[in-house]
Amino acid sequence: MKKSIFLSIICISILLPKSGEAQINEDKLGAWYMYFFNTTFKESSWGIQGDIQYRNWNTAGDLEQLLLRGGITYEPKQADVKLTFGYGNVTTGSYGSDNSTTSESRIYQEALFPVQFGNRLYTNHRFRYEQRFVENQDFRTRYRYNLFLNIPLNKATMDDKALYLALYNELFINGERNIGNGNSVEIFDRNRFYVAAGYVIKKELKIQLGVMKQATDSWQKNQLQFSFHQTL
Repeated sequence: MKKSIFLSIICISILLPKSGEAQINEDKLGAWYMYFFNTTFKESSWGIQGDIQYRNWNTAGDLEQLLLRGGITYEPKQADVKLTFGYGNVTTGSYGSDNSTTSESRIYQEALFPVQFGNRLYTNHRFRYEQRFVENQDFRTRYRYNLFLNIPLNKATMDDKALYLALYNELFINGERNIGNGNSVEIFDRNRFYVAAGYVIKKELKIQLGVMKQATDSWQKNQLQFSFHQTL
């Protein structure tokens, strides 16, 4: 009798969806609306960069995340790299009709290496390390690597009025598994793959429209992305 009850419990636990998984409709298209900016202080090596992102579980209204981020940048004269030390404030919303949110403060350091191949392949390699202070969780860290690729289509360079193909793939790895209160996460956090069409309005302003597929250890979802990229 005890053995039957034990086997029944195991079967039920396998058939029941994992917490959070069943609530997310993976077939529903989400949408992220984003603004990125950067500038330098006159002719110096110092500058600032940041972004504002309004992310939705659907195309509008069901908040996934509101992200406000900014940092101080430094570009050494003798090396083709941009270093950033920054801070982000993140408000994460629950899926569907649940209006509860979770707040996060995030400190990060990153290195961005631009590499050009031939006349038309513009790549950037970004390494980012994050220290995360998430509401009701223990201190967490995360490692991220992003490979960006821009390919101009109607011109050989990314000049004014250039149409271009934009792609990236970003891998996220958690620094810790235990996050407090008896909860844990996988070492693999998520992966994002993105394809978009871009247009250079002028040297200081670009726009992009594309789709990003985000896959975590428990769900995956497509996100429409519309972004402005401005150099001030």
